[in-house]
Formats: sequence, C-alpha cells, structure tokens
Amino acid sequence: MDLLTVLIWFSSLAFIYFGMNCFYSKFIIAEFHRYKLAKYRKLTGFLQLIGAIGLLIGLYKNPTLLLLSSAGLGFLMLAGFAVRIKIKDNLIQSSPSFIFAALNLYIVYKTCLNYF
Repeated sequence: MDLLTVLIWFSSLAFIYFGMNCFYSKFIIAEFHRYKLAKYRKLTGFLQLIGAIGLLIGLYKNPTLLLLSSAGLGFLMLAGFAVRIKIKDNLIQSSPSFIFAALNLYIVYKTCLNYF
C-alpha cells in the first residue's frame, strides 16, 4: 500500500468519524453554537460523510470522484479554518482544520499527477 492510499484511508475514516459526530456529539453541537453556525451543523456532517465515501469509492473505482471528494473536503476544511480564525481560536484549536485541508489538497495534487 502506497502513501497516497494510506492518506486517503486516513482522511476518509477521520471524516466518517467527524461527520457522524456532527449529528450526535454534544461537544460538536456546542461547538457549532459557539461558531454561530448551528444551522449548518447537519449539512457539514452530511458533506463530510459524502466526501469520505467519495474518497473511498474514488480510490478504487473513479479518480474523478476521488479528485472531487478530496477537493470538496479540502475546501470545507479551509472554510472551517477561516471560521476558527474569525472567532479568534488559538493555533492549537485551529490546527486540525488546517491540517485536514492541507491533507486533502495534497490528495488533490497527487491525484492530478497520477491520473490526469
């Protein structure tokens, strides 16, 4: 298994976890209220789950789906990072969104090199 496959699996499993937590975790529900984005919590969870599934299907069946899913998750996490900066969260609080944005944009880059 190559590094790209490992990173895709890691991202996908992480976003399945994060996406599910958007629906059930009291902590995540409270965080979306803190961000003043409570009405977008379920949409965010749904997008994370769809992106995670798209990563796995794209990895094995369709590179275009892999590209679109990783780009979508990358931009979703860039938006999350921007929200964290806007509400003045510290570096430790903001770093996961930035790291997952970078990870998924790296997947975009490698997918483009490998398939397009």
